[in-house]
Amino acid sequence: MIIGVGIDVAEIDRFGAALDRTPGLAERLFTPDELKLASGEDRGIASLAARFAAKEALAKSLGAPAGLSWLDAEVVTEDSGRPLLTVKGTVAARAAALGVRTWHLSLSHDAGVASAVVIAEG
Repeated sequence: MIIGVGIDVAEIDRFGAALDRTPGLAERLFTPDELKLASGEDRGIASLAARFAAKEALAKSLGAPAGLSWLDAEVVTEDSGRPLLTVKGTVAARAAALGVRTWHLSLSHDAGVASAVVIAEG
């Protein structure tokens, strides 16, 4: 059963500019592993923008409650390249309260825009 669906988009250049002008923002939004992964990719900022969109979409799939921590959701990548969501803390608690057992995630970036879709399944 689908419990929630979220979608979000982020303009890549605008997102990069926000990171540049706000010291410490990247560390408040992304786990060390997410930052390390993005720094090793050719798409760097596009990858981070897509991960940001994924976290926004994840929150929307949970009803966008207050109090979720950005660092309690992480986008990881399988060896095949498939993105997956892992959750803990505030995000895991909200997901458990709603009965979420499985996450589905799709990321994309093209033409200067990063996008993500999240489906929360129970």
